Amino acid sequence: MPSLRERQAPLKAEYESNPESAKLVMTVRSTTIGNDPTRCTVATCDADGNTLVTWDAGAHPMAGGEGDLACSGDLLLASLAACQEVTLRMVAAAMAIPLREVEVTIEGDLDFRGTMGVDADIPVGFQRIRTSVRFDADATPDRLERLAARAERYCVVGATLRDGVALSTDIAPRQLVGAKTDG
Repeated sequence: MPSLRERQAPLKAEYESNPESAKLVMTVRSTTIGNDPTRCTVATCDADGNTLVTWDAGAHPMAGGEGDLACSGDLLLASLAACQEVTLRMVAAAMAIPLREVEVTIEGDLDFRGTMGVDADIPVGFQRIRTSVRFDADATPDRLERLAARAERYCVVGATLRDGVALSTDIAPRQLVGAKTDG
């Protein structure tokens, strides 16, 4: 199997010579699971809209969910953990630093009074997210510092959460062709 560097070299060359080829719109869709308002199925999709991977998600028990499925907060924190670990491993591979062990722990602070509409002064969502990344590797301290700095810099989810991103939301009823409208 080719090394990570060998797999990435033609990609980097293409992105350098043709910057438009580096752009991607990632798509994830959700669908309803039965009549339970606390559950849905989420799917990643390819460029043609075909489903690639699916998983079920549900509301957190503190919001009325059953607690038997990952909630959206779990998925957000898991996305950050996965990105941090994979990024660390890829940067280590590129730097030829073998990793023996990696452990990523993410903690997020929520106050459900905001989510549940109990107190309008409490924000909805995470108020703070803390990450802890521990790894075991043989390299000089300066190389390990560079590894850690690069892994933090290139973690897509971490950078998105840390730096913010423009978010637009379009929530509207689906208009059916030929449907009568009130009025």
